Amino acid sequence: MPFDRYGVLSGTVYRHYRDQPDDQGRWFHLNVEVDAPDGRYHCAVDVDSHKSNVGVQWKTFTLDARALGPAAALPPGYHDLARTPDSGALDYLRHPALLDRSGVLFERRPPSWLQELMDLFGSRPWHAGSNVDAAAVLESILLAGQQVLVFGEPFDDDPEGDLGMHNIHQNQGDPAGSQWWPENGIWQDGATVTQRPDGRYDVFLNKFSSQAAHTDSAGHPAS
Repeated sequence: MPFDRYGVLSGTVYRHYRDQPDDQGRWFHLNVEVDAPDGRYHCAVDVDSHKSNVGVQWKTFTLDARALGPAAALPPGYHDLARTPDSGALDYLRHPALLDRSGVLFERRPPSWLQELMDLFGSRPWHAGSNVDAAAVLESILLAGQQVLVFGEPFDDDPEGDLGMHNIHQNQGDPAGSQWWPENGIWQDGATVTQRPDGRYDVFLNKFSSQAAHTDSAGHPAS
């Protein structure tokens, strides 16, 4: 079933750092600490996959604040988002699907901010590489004191008692039989979004190579 909670954290970047390597020299997250009114959040962004030989795939682009819709106007702090197209929630697959594919239909025209975001999601290519490659791209848009929006699932079971966000990546399309299949869902994808000095936003999207590019209404791979 989809996540119990999904939303966006609005705050400022305190610092970022990579995981310590495991006993085989691997590391899987770029960790971003974000300051918000209720405390400092630990946000773990996946930049490698335990199940993939090529790591994650990612894409980046820059957009105006209006293209983020409701999320850009939220005050600092964590906010739950409804899993719907007009709440500010993200869906990597259904944004472009609204343009010219069947299977996802609206009874009304999507709002203008969503239309702009759809165009960007669908037009930018996915890049593949190592965890180092992915981390370097994300690190390039992270500066201390910068406003950041982190989309994903909140958690409160951090071993050090920190507030936190995880599942900051595509959260649908995991194959049957994988441990993540039960968490597939639509309109609950993660992302890291930082504000530039000119007011525009840099967006970092990431997914695993094992995740499907087409999903059904439950977020499971579509045949």
